[in-house]
This record gives sequence, structure tokens and C-alpha cells, in this order.
Amino acid sequence: MTGERVRGLREVPRPVWLLACGTFVNMVVSVSFAFTFLYLTGPRGLDAGAAGALSGIAGTGLVAGNFTGGWYGDRFGHRRVLLAAAAASGLLLAAVPLLPTAALFAALPTAQYVSGVQRAAASALVAAVVPEGARRQAFAVMRAASNGGFTLGPLLGALVATRFSYDWLYLAEGLGSLALALWTARVVPPAAVPGGRPRAHAERRGGVWAALRARPAVLVLLPAIVVIDVVYRQQYSTFPVFLSDHGMDARVYGALLAVNGGLLLCLELPVALTLRRRSPLRIVGTGLLLVAAGYAVLLLGAGVGTAVVMMAALTLGEALYKTTATAYVADQAPEHVLGRFQSLYAGASISGVVLAAPLGGAVYEAAPGVLWPLCAGLGALAGCAVLLAAGPRAARTSPTDTPPEPRTAGPARVSTS
Repeated sequence: MTGERVRGLREVPRPVWLLACGTFVNMVVSVSFAFTFLYLTGPRGLDAGAAGALSGIAGTGLVAGNFTGGWYGDRFGHRRVLLAAAAASGLLLAAVPLLPTAALFAALPTAQYVSGVQRAAASALVAAVVPEGARRQAFAVMRAASNGGFTLGPLLGALVATRFSYDWLYLAEGLGSLALALWTARVVPPAAVPGGRPRAHAERRGGVWAALRARPAVLVLLPAIVVIDVVYRQQYSTFPVFLSDHGMDARVYGALLAVNGGLLLCLELPVALTLRRRSPLRIVGTGLLLVAAGYAVLLLGAGVGTAVVMMAALTLGEALYKTTATAYVADQAPEHVLGRFQSLYAGASISGVVLAAPLGGAVYEAAPGVLWPLCAGLGALAGCAVLLAAGPRAARTSPTDTPPEPRTAGPARVSTS
């Protein structure tokens, strides 16, 4: 099995490895969002209501950017859009310390929007560079780099914010985003990205909605991902409140998040390599059921033991479904709408950023005992829907549950440089 894993890693193209290195460094400094509320209510002097409204608007911008980034990439090229979005977000974030407080109501949502565009474009660029059959391990490499950087980032960010100034966080993230644009331009040259089909030819083949209707399993997967993301992200909103209400302080919550990060770093890439030839929808469905099971564990009672088991189940579920679902959507996408498919998935996969806290908070406020059964039930429904969409058991070597559309002769991709 070790030899097979090594072969799987060798299938990841060199530009993806280099892009992962840049992503790791960028994620180390991309932590300003974690301190935004403290920054706004502290140095900027906003009250909690205004800071919450601005944070919410910025989060909406991030989701909108994820939903639209692939559209730009299909039109102008994924590499070009990634470079432009990284440069724009870098300039905006680096300028935050110089802007008056009133201007932040425009600058922060705009910066988050272009950051979302950058995320979707990066995902589509990886899908364009990597051939079908090797995308699971490629996306796992990218996620490992991102998770590794974010494991270090908040610790360093807290040190910088308390020792120096919150302004340095925005300056560092802005410079990091600009550096990522330069690094990407160097390690992923235009020649590394397949391209060529004129846009008019792509339009004659139909748009994204026609492509989705021809792939009903993707139409099931996308809303299931929205549901599970709202459920999954309760760990960042109502779950710490639940712990506090049962006598467990922030140290317990921080340790649980460390369990999440550590397990992801250890498991996600090996899991992707080991299961890369298994039916993707079955893996995704199993992952969603594990997330549901994690919240079901809380029905056994509130304690450190159940909280640890809950977090372990959520993390294993995340390791199973996130990389696999991203690669599955890329494999299913017709080449002329590759970016739009990735953008739809990217937006669905972070929809909980906007929806999880208000929905979960409202339920927890009205009926605390209902929230965890509801999360478990919704997660189980999402998982079962995806398993049903997988249909009959696929062959072990099949990279997708439904065959990709037939290739046409001649150039096969829109320009992605």
C-alpha cells in the first residue's frame, strides 16, 4: 500500500507541488479574518453591532466571490483570474491600516470578494493542470498545505497582534497575497495549463445549467454540501457556547480545534491516496454520515470525552468528503465549464460561513436541546442522498461514478493562461 501511495503522489504534477508551497506560506499570514471582530471593536472603536454587521457583509462577499470566480475563469482564463484576484486582494488588505474606518465598509467586503474569486480560480486551475484520475491526491496536497499554514497562522497572528499591532496582520496578509501572485506566475507558466478552445465553440456546446441537468448526481451533491457545511460549521459558532454552558472554557475548545487540525494534517492526504480508486460519491456520502454521527455523539451528554469523540468524527468525515467532492465535481465538469463547476462547489462548500451562525444560533436560543438532533438528522439526510445518487456499486478502479462526456476532436479547453 505504501508503494501505491508513492505512485499516487508521483501523479501530482510539479506545478501543483510548487503552488502548494506558495499556498502554505500564504496561509501562514492569511489570518486577519480571525481577528477582524477584535480589530473593529478595539483599535477601530466600533460597537459590537457595527462590527458584527461589517463582518457579516465581508463574509457574504467571500461566498459571492467563490460562486462567481469560476465564471471569470471560464471567460478570461483561470491562471489570469487567479493572478489578478491575488494581486487585488493583496493591495486592498495591505491598504486597510491606512484607510479611515468608514472606508472599511467598502474595502473589507471587496477584499473578501476578490479573495473568494481567488479561491475558486485556484481550485479550477488545479483541476485544469491535473489530469482526471489524479485530482483527488492533487487537491489533498493543496488542502494539506492550506491546513498546515493555517495551523501556524493564528498562533503567530495572536503574537503579532498583542505584541505589535493588528495593522501588521493586514499588511502581512496583503504582502503574502501579492507574493502568491508572483509565485504562481513563476511556477505555473501559461504553457503548463492546457488551453485553446474558442469561447464561441464552448457556447455552442451549452451552458453550465445544461451541463448540470445532464449530471443529476452533481445536482444532488451541491445542495447536500450546503446542508453539511451549515451543520459542520456549528463547531465554530454554537458548539463553543454549548461547551461554555456546560462548564468547559475556551482552553477546552482550543484543544478540540487542535485535535481537528492535527488529525487533518495526519489523515487527509493518506486517506485520499488510499481511497483514490474507490467510488467518490460513496466516500463523500460516508464522510457526511460521519459528520452527522459526530453531532449525534453529543446526545450522550456534555463532557470532555463526548466532545473529543465528536471532534474526531467531524474531522474524519471532513477528511473523507472535502477533497473527494472537490475532485469529483472537477472530473464531472465538461471542459468548457470547468471553472463554473468548481465555483459552484466552492461557494456551496463555504455557505456555512454566512448561514451557520444565524441559523444555529436561532435554534440554540429557542430550544437548545433540539440543535444537535437537528444537525445529526440533516447531516444523515445529506449523506444518504449522496449515497443514493451514487447508484449501483461502481468498479473499484473507476475514478467517477458517472462517465465523463465524450471528448470532441481538436483543442479541448478554453484558454486558462
